[in-house]
Amino acid sequence: MDNLFDKTWQYIPVEAANHPYQSFAIDDLLQEMVTSDGIPKIRAWVHDPYIILGLHDARLPHLENGLKFLDDSGYDYILRNSGGLGVVLDDGILNLSLVLPKPAVPQIDDGYEIMLGMVRSAFPHAPIEAYEIEHSYCPGSYDLSIGGRKFAGISQRRIRQGVAVQIYLCVTGSGSLRAEIMRDFYHFSKSDGITKFTYPEVHPEDMASLNELLGENYSVEDVLERLLGVIEAFGGTLEELPELDEGQQERYDKFLKRMKQRNEKIRSESDESLFPEL
Repeated sequence: MDNLFDKTWQYIPVEAANHPYQSFAIDDLLQEMVTSDGIPKIRAWVHDPYIILGLHDARLPHLENGLKFLDDSGYDYILRNSGGLGVVLDDGILNLSLVLPKPAVPQIDDGYEIMLGMVRSAFPHAPIEAYEIEHSYCPGSYDLSIGGRKFAGISQRRIRQGVAVQIYLCVTGSGSLRAEIMRDFYHFSKSDGITKFTYPEVHPEDMASLNELLGENYSVEDVLERLLGVIEAFGGTLEELPELDEGQQERYDKFLKRMKQRNEKIRSESDESLFPEL
């Protein structure tokens, strides 16, 4: 890991994105920036409370029923700009993006492994395993678990010569209660409809928070500090991302507009006053 973590990283804090649209737009912009400057970037984000849906979720036969269930349960929702399936976001969930030059992580598994290594370094005494937890929400080959219960998942997005490796890490609260929300969402959205894609049969008992699994009382801020500390432990440094220039701001606005357009079908009314300048 020291071939990456011993370098200077540009850090973008949680406060940089107030809305999930901004988070996905920032990550796409950062991939273009790292393509040009080769400087690795790290970004933390927290949004509360949201359900982030994947492209497969948008094809559910009774999606409108599932979205009504989310509304009634007090969750807002958006459709992200990549594949995969839905996840729950709230103030106990930390998302972290490592945005890297593709030559540093040429293979897809390289990106997953660097994030896995970072989490294991932050929690060296935790018996963290990486394999698919089939009955979790948004299952994938790099689900992170302890004792067979998932607390985190890693995804990846590649644009040009940039790679965004993103981890979804459940820190506080009840992982199983969050899983119940996604289980019921799929129940209402799929019902008895026939689908080509196999949606997960979510077992809430297969998911937990890091605090539940370790018997700790970490805050999201505590976990973020531990993850950022991995860079410093390997001899790397953190610096602020410079202010965007005019061209970068235009690209960011374009990515933000794309997110808004992608969500027109499911959020047109609620988005009328959101980012009206776009």
